Amino acid sequence: MTAALAHPRIGDDTRGLLLGVVGVTIFALTLPMTRLATGGLGEPQLSPWFVTFGRAALAGLLSVLYLLAVRAPWPSAAQWRGLAGTALGVVVGFPLLMAYGVQQVGAVHASVILGVLPLGTAVVAAIAYRQRPSPAFWGCAALGSALVVFYAVLKARAAGVGMAVHWADVLLFGAVVSAALGYVGGAKLTPQLGAERVICWVLVLSLPVTLPVTFLTWPAQPVSLPAWGGFLYVAVFSMWIGFFAWYRALALGGAVRVSQVQLLQPFLSMLSAVPLLGERLDALTLVFGVAVVASVFLGKRAPADRRPA
Repeated sequence: MTAALAHPRIGDDTRGLLLGVVGVTIFALTLPMTRLATGGLGEPQLSPWFVTFGRAALAGLLSVLYLLAVRAPWPSAAQWRGLAGTALGVVVGFPLLMAYGVQQVGAVHASVILGVLPLGTAVVAAIAYRQRPSPAFWGCAALGSALVVFYAVLKARAAGVGMAVHWADVLLFGAVVSAALGYVGGAKLTPQLGAERVICWVLVLSLPVTLPVTFLTWPAQPVSLPAWGGFLYVAVFSMWIGFFAWYRALALGGAVRVSQVQLLQPFLSMLSAVPLLGERLDALTLVFGVAVVASVFLGKRAPADRRPA
């Protein structure tokens, strides 16, 4: 038996999917940990502004140390523009909108709304990489979005606010768009800079904004230890280490394909919210969570033309 057969090489697609699972597992705890950090409207802890900019500032300082340690070269002017666009999505847009949204509704509820993130990422990736998913793929994308909207309306009626969608759901939809844009923007830069350097340069670029806002929004009232623990998690893992695996996964396995690994994220978020926050996993949420995941799974199986359109 040859050495090649004894030690088969893992293909880029498989490595991308495995790294994607690692990244998604880290990101899945972001929702309950953010809820832990901000508290609910009845018992607020850290403000969404502090959580958003503070986590990026702490991760940015860690990024400075990393870039100095590896002696990373400075990005080019074109790369700086791409890094700035990515920062708007993953440093400001997603965490801020998600923090405000999850402060008003439970993490289990928010997990269902964010369940369309795989489809959102795939759509943005298809446009950015000029790929042509089939009509079946777009049909599944529309079905998944419709399921999430229907779920939001049902939960609003159950809360006694009629057919109106909760404002938190609008914020969470905005978080989905921001994350999808930031994920694909970073993935396009990863072959040039490397996954670790992409997120580190994004965070360093953001420091002139994130550091001052962190000090301006520093909590004046006492904050519980669990809230600080949630903040540290989203700063070190959600904002920094998770992207090491995620951007490399998107670049290796293809953003359209690997984005579907996020199928696991709603379930992991829901399951972790039960022990961390003491939330209840009701039947309606579970049914719609499964339905959204199924629509994304069907969309992934739909054929796509990977040639440039």
